[in-house]
Amino acid sequence: MTYYVTPVANLIEELSKLPGIGPKSAQRLAFYMLKAPPADVKKLAEAILKVKEKIKFCKICFNVTDEDICQYCRDTPRDRSIICVVEEPRDIVALEKTGEFKGLYHVLHGAISPIEGISPEDIKIGELLKRLKGQEVKEVVIATNPNIEGEATAMYLAKLIKPLGVKVTRIASGLPVGGDLEYADEVTLGKALEGRREM
Repeated sequence: MTYYVTPVANLIEELSKLPGIGPKSAQRLAFYMLKAPPADVKKLAEAILKVKEKIKFCKICFNVTDEDICQYCRDTPRDRSIICVVEEPRDIVALEKTGEFKGLYHVLHGAISPIEGISPEDIKIGELLKRLKGQEVKEVVIATNPNIEGEATAMYLAKLIKPLGVKVTRIASGLPVGGDLEYADEVTLGKALEGRREM
């Protein structure tokens, strides 16, 4: 039995399909939209439609863009001898906010995960290898997530890239700034020790 009229029930159902939105959150969002001014709801609907119509993947790095080539690949002052490999487009934003990386990017659109049925052929590894053969890339920084899938993807990439004569590095992982040793798990502490550097 549905407790809401069909249009409201449909909206709740569709909203609950979004990542991180459970049935209660979907219900709150639906009722927020019911109370919101029609102009605000229309703007939201138009923004969603525009994203689906205008956004595509960069032909070079597979970042999201509204043009054929994304802003980072078009940015001529960037160092073209170094490519940072990330899992998702949102990872680029996180790295850019640091202001530390001045090279190019490559988005895999996932990580190798046999449990989820994601093989190397399902992500943009082949496209990365083509880029490396066609350019003067000296270093590939692997910035996949520090979890089982990210580590497996990093090791797989390193095995493929090293024979090409390209330096392969991995972002460090370990303790967050401001963290306490007593609250860190063994894996995090182990990674922090492994990635130690001279002072």
